[in-house]
Amino acid sequence: MTLVPATPSLGHGGSHSNVKRLVTGLGRGGGSTVGPDGALYVTKPLVGEIVRIDPRTGAVSLFADGLPPIVPAVDLGGVTDVIFRHGTAYALVTLVGKETGGNDVVGLYRIDGRHKSTVVADIGAYSIANPPDTDFAVPSGLQFAIENGPGGFLVTDGHHNRVLRVTARGAISEVVAFGNDVPTGLEVSGQQVWVAEAGPIPHLPQDGRVVTFGVRHPQPRTVAAGGRLLVDVELGRHGALYALAQGVWPIGNPEGSPATPDTGQLLRAHRGGFDVVAKGLDRPTSMEIIGNTAYVLTLDGEVWTVELSKRAHQPWVSVAV
Repeated sequence: MTLVPATPSLGHGGSHSNVKRLVTGLGRGGGSTVGPDGALYVTKPLVGEIVRIDPRTGAVSLFADGLPPIVPAVDLGGVTDVIFRHGTAYALVTLVGKETGGNDVVGLYRIDGRHKSTVVADIGAYSIANPPDTDFAVPSGLQFAIENGPGGFLVTDGHHNRVLRVTARGAISEVVAFGNDVPTGLEVSGQQVWVAEAGPIPHLPQDGRVVTFGVRHPQPRTVAAGGRLLVDVELGRHGALYALAQGVWPIGNPEGSPATPDTGQLLRAHRGGFDVVAKGLDRPTSMEIIGNTAYVLTLDGEVWTVELSKRAHQPWVSVAV
């Protein structure tokens, strides 16, 4: 397997001149975060690894391995996201339990070393013991994203349609429940939370929304709508709010299938809707913003950079509806 920085160029990853490929050869992309050292950390669900990427050069190095990989029969889940808290990395792992043909714990893993990790929260067991009010097929859920939040971590479950709070000691509780909205990506600033929603199948644009709520009084309200199969949300400079759309979902495909290749978009919230920052992205899975650059991870294991406008944008509060 080759992990190398790619020659910056346009390709099938994007159709704007502000889009360049930084890394290729990761195998399959999952979630991402910015570490305390300012580097990009991304998950490799197929092999149960997390790698570190230099955001300037694209140099890739192994950060952690030995985590549960994707269960072949499911072809979803595995190490779906990563986050740092007080200098320690934590990995979110999903769809690897016995009910999906695996033998591992669905939950939060603390990274104790390059080849060592410890389960600190069995989210799968909690989900089985505390089922959601919405319909579901997998009792342990499908946890999608993790972020630091008040009192611990916040975790979205796109299958059970809710956001959970998980402490570093493993206590789990429900923060807010949704209808069949499919919550995916997360952003947190203080007590305020933003959630990207993919919407139910067939993931129509009007169902792709970003909602926000306060942790203490979680009453979600829509900030912007109109993105196809939203998978992430991030705050940028000057309070600008960005969302990542995976693209057009192929009608008739099984539940959980990715979008059609090269239909993804990076969007900026504006007046209750979205402006397109970059289009033609190939099935993006997550993004991070460092300075004035968005780093977009794709399903086929590439990282693309998108240079954002340096003009001041209206803060997110002015576009809420």
